[in-house]
Amino acid sequence: MHDKTKSQQAHERALRLMPGGVNSPVRAFAAVGGGPLFIKSARGAHITDLDGNAYIDYVGSWGPLVLGHADEDVVAAIAAAAARGTSYGAPTEAESELAEMIRECVPSIEKVRMVNSGTEATMSAIRLARGYTGRGIVIKFEGCYHGHVDALLVRAGSGLATFGTPSSAGVPESVTRDTLALPYNDAQKFADAMKKYGERVACVIVEPVAGNMGLIPPKEGFLEALRESCTRHGALLIFDEVITGFRLGLGGAQNLFGVTPDLTTLGKIIGGGLPVGAYGGRAEVMASISPEGPVYQAGTLSGNPVAVAAGTATLRKLMREGFYAELESRAAALAEGLESAAHAAGAETRHTRVGSMLCTFFRGGEVRDFADARKCDTAAYARFFRSMLEQGFYFAPSQFETAFVSAAHTDEDIARTVAAAQEAFATSET
Repeated sequence: MHDKTKSQQAHERALRLMPGGVNSPVRAFAAVGGGPLFIKSARGAHITDLDGNAYIDYVGSWGPLVLGHADEDVVAAIAAAAARGTSYGAPTEAESELAEMIRECVPSIEKVRMVNSGTEATMSAIRLARGYTGRGIVIKFEGCYHGHVDALLVRAGSGLATFGTPSSAGVPESVTRDTLALPYNDAQKFADAMKKYGERVACVIVEPVAGNMGLIPPKEGFLEALRESCTRHGALLIFDEVITGFRLGLGGAQNLFGVTPDLTTLGKIIGGGLPVGAYGGRAEVMASISPEGPVYQAGTLSGNPVAVAAGTATLRKLMREGFYAELESRAAALAEGLESAAHAAGAETRHTRVGSMLCTFFRGGEVRDFADARKCDTAAYARFFRSMLEQGFYFAPSQFETAFVSAAHTDEDIARTVAAAQEAFATSET
């Protein structure tokens, strides 16, 4: 049993200072019980808490640390940039260098605008879509998370094609009345909605691989159906690749599945894990952004020199030949090992993997959408999580999140994880 005295004391202090003692809700461990770990340091695939306990980390700051923690080249780039000044609020050549790298890797992005988070990116992309098309309706999919944007914090309406209602206090219905929430992976319901509202739809925003209700891949033909209908009705298709961009490959999910969006949003992976986001797409559409066009969006820290330096150093390493093949090989070994361990323990689970992202759902049967995901045995997941944590393995403290493998994970790390998982799966069944 790991001693967590210092983490507990730190949590008690934080509770007096911050809502729930955290600065982001999922960190509070509410879904798995107990108090959160307070992290002191991290390197490679390992994190260390205040009590000196070391864990093999499969959260990776929720995905962007594809190289692992404190990569030497990224840290060196950060230090060099910080020594030259941490913020200018003025253009730098480094911003253009990173933009060129993004454009080279993601051909659908002809022009890009840097922001400071994935939430900013999706918020700005939607504003741009509305400004460019002159329309108001936004279609999203249940269970897909696009940041804490008011207009996107909705749950589905009561009918097939009724507009969503707010899923968070503080969001008035007037803000979500033009947001339509539909089931993920249901091409027919999407087609029905577009038949009814298509000429008023500004954009359709989707996680091409859903990573915020566990990991749910798109069904064959689903993304293609979105693309075809958006083209036919004059709406913009936005791929939220905040998680999948540069995680599933240099070209992201759009390259993996061969479907080209009009706009793409990216997250902190393009900043080496620092606070960065971006949105980009066709030059014609991006020309509507101020100062070229009438759609206003700004940010003092956008294109911050330290974050840009970290992102450029990261992308250089990702562009190395064979990088993603090696990464996916490790992830496949982990996914296959977890599935075998669950089977050996008699645990009722369903396993998904896309590239270096994977998930174990604690339920039988296929998981195609949020309704399926909600049928999971979250108590069983919590038991699995706590068992793995006590054995020195850090997975997401929620059934509805995704595990990430980094280039820093070794074959030994994977083997140790699989060995521990068999005991954890057995524990989950009690």
